Amino acid sequence: MYNSVRPILFRLSSEQAHALTLNALRAAGNFAPSRWLLTQLFKPDSKPADAFGLRFRNPLGIAAGYDKDGIAIRGLAALGFGHLEIGTVTPKPQPGNPSPRVFRLVEDEAVINRMGFPSKGSEFVQLKLNPSLRSGWFERIYGIQPRKKKSLVTSIHRDGAILGVNLGKNKDTPNEEAVYDYVSLVDVFAQYADYLTINISSPNTTGLRDLQGRAALEHLLAHLHQQRLVSQKEHEKSLPILVKLAPDLTEPELDDAIDAILRTHMDGIIVTNTTLSREGLRSDLRVESGGLSGKPLAAKSEAVLRQTVKRVNGKIPIVSVGGIMSPDDARKRLDMGATLLQMYTGLVYRGPSLVKEIVNSL
Repeated sequence: MYNSVRPILFRLSSEQAHALTLNALRAAGNFAPSRWLLTQLFKPDSKPADAFGLRFRNPLGIAAGYDKDGIAIRGLAALGFGHLEIGTVTPKPQPGNPSPRVFRLVEDEAVINRMGFPSKGSEFVQLKLNPSLRSGWFERIYGIQPRKKKSLVTSIHRDGAILGVNLGKNKDTPNEEAVYDYVSLVDVFAQYADYLTINISSPNTTGLRDLQGRAALEHLLAHLHQQRLVSQKEHEKSLPILVKLAPDLTEPELDDAIDAILRTHMDGIIVTNTTLSREGLRSDLRVESGGLSGKPLAAKSEAVLRQTVKRVNGKIPIVSVGGIMSPDDARKRLDMGATLLQMYTGLVYRGPSLVKEIVNSL
């Protein structure tokens, strides 16, 4: 079915097509009969996986970047993903970089994006995750501290899928003050998320990847661990924190980042984000700046996974993302030592049935 729809979508710009499909999932997920139909069409077999103290119904998740503001959680859950990672969420709303900023490289089955964390901000996403917060308007207007309400995510929104929230700093926050952005976001989303991901590896926010350096990363993560301890006590729940790394680190840089992650008691590593490399591309759009995802990223992502598995040596779980376009790609990553998988660009080229195909093949 997707093969007949794809040519129509590909006549639109990448952002237009993305907005159309995301809003279609939003509408379908919020309407019980269409949500049931999605489940009947796409629900894969149960293939449970355990990581970070959580039980996932299967190892495959949707990567951050698809649903940046948490508007289509129920629709995505109906497609059969084992986990949904929304975001990247920033503390304050920001528009991201100017358009055009997303490009399909059809000949390469790839995408280049330089979006730069467009986000409606943490307050908007909180309202999406817990609509009952809207009822506190009187207390907010008159300065009365509202009583914290239990999130509705577990009972209403995610329909059996684990929920992760990917966190990033605002563009105008200097790296020296980035810790305050991330700490505030951990504090805010601790009550809603099953796990949190710290994004310090996007190539589209100037200077962000500098936070992957050993000293800067250890400083940041040490503060986040302290906030996590406070949040766990406050909400009486475990709060796993994962760190997402770039594929463009040198081997010594990757070793330093992993060492910082282990020393600060983080719970997992996601490898990898998009790459700045353009090696082997055929499309004329390869000259566009931004992060490259899709099939050409696979070799780099696998190389980083291989080194990460060796360096981590089973201490914490690893999530593999980048260039997973088929069931064979997915099985290979698990065989290499990944515990969980994520995909995004594969949906663009293969459609939602790829979720069921991958999970059923595992």
